[in-house]
Amino acid sequence: MNESTAEGRKLSRGFGWLVLLGTLLVIAGVIGLVYTGVATLTSMLLFGWLLLVGGLVGLLHAIESRGTNYFWLAVVVAALNIAAGVVVIKHPEGTAEALTMFAALLFLTGGVFRLVGSVVVRGPQMGWTLLQGAFGLLLGLLVLFDWPHSSLYVLGCFFSLALLFDGLGLIAIGVGGRRIVSMVSERFDETAPTPDKPIKSPEDERK
Repeated sequence: MNESTAEGRKLSRGFGWLVLLGTLLVIAGVIGLVYTGVATLTSMLLFGWLLLVGGLVGLLHAIESRGTNYFWLAVVVAALNIAAGVVVIKHPEGTAEALTMFAALLFLTGGVFRLVGSVVVRGPQMGWTLLQGAFGLLLGLLVLFDWPHSSLYVLGCFFSLALLFDGLGLIAIGVGGRRIVSMVSERFDETAPTPDKPIKSPEDERK
């Protein structure tokens, strides 16, 4: 019983750390939504460092696998990641503008395809698809009309919303996990044998 209680406490502590991490992410997401410009630059710098570190790791793997057929391909991919990471870190504003333009074009093309597809197919979800297409088209146009100024807040807003929802998800998992562990521990304590309540054999129960 002591071992099971200790394991339950460890699990509960682990879920508590998830709640703490989720709370920090939620706070970071809210702050990012308030200061979208800072969130945009932060997301670009993180993106650049991820590319740079990923490129360096890929280059090390390529060196370790020299002599294989894909050696030069791995070197080229790693070099491109390193170069892209350096460019993003040195020019985060320009990178944000380019990615914002790319995102706006994705919204536009996705909205147009949904609108056209819903009209042509006329499926049971036609109304919902039309609404999604119209929303994507409108969002893409709004971002394009305000470009490049929209690059100061669009990516930061998306980044902050991702942090916010990830944090809420971790909090939900942590709270739910702690409740489950608590319920299982209480159930185990109720059914566990004690000196006052020894385990009864089937013969004793029949008596």
